[in-house]
Amino acid sequence: MRKFLLLMAAGSLSVLIAAGELSGRRAPGFALPDLNLNYHDIQDQRGKVVIVDIMMTSCPHCLEVSKHLEKLKAKYGGRIAILSIVNSAADNDKTVAKYLTSNKLSTPVLFDCGQVTAVYMKVTQQRPSVSFPHVFLIDQQGMIRYDIGYNESTKSVMDGDGFSNEIQKLLVPAPAKKAAK
Repeated sequence: MRKFLLLMAAGSLSVLIAAGELSGRRAPGFALPDLNLNYHDIQDQRGKVVIVDIMMTSCPHCLEVSKHLEKLKAKYGGRIAILSIVNSAADNDKTVAKYLTSNKLSTPVLFDCGQVTAVYMKVTQQRPSVSFPHVFLIDQQGMIRYDIGYNESTKSVMDGDGFSNEIQKLLVPAPAKKAAK
């Protein structure tokens, strides 16, 4: 019985960690350029589970998350879309190109002047900072279902099977509604 309660508590904790304070709202729209000046519009991803990864190329945790996201892309294929976003003044076409090639990553890295990041992270005077990486899982209807920032308590979710488990839940089709009689 004790083992069962411990397992239940651990399962609840992972859900609480994954559903952050920035979840439960419509994902803000954006269209941002990648390294080749191809624009990626989040609206074009409707019908897929979308992962928006706010990151920096100089962040070691961001690299670990990027590698993990690359594995998820291989696992789920076209059922998910991954859009990584940089907005640091230190990130430019050279740093992004080096980041992608030296780490053998194929996920597009998009350039943001800060507006998209600020809207996703709800940056205000009372909440002026952004921590990296921060990942948003968006369902097939465009709603942010989970957001999670990297820290010691979320490391296992971001580097482990946490994302895969949450993606799997989001990929399950919603039950059909019964017709009114």
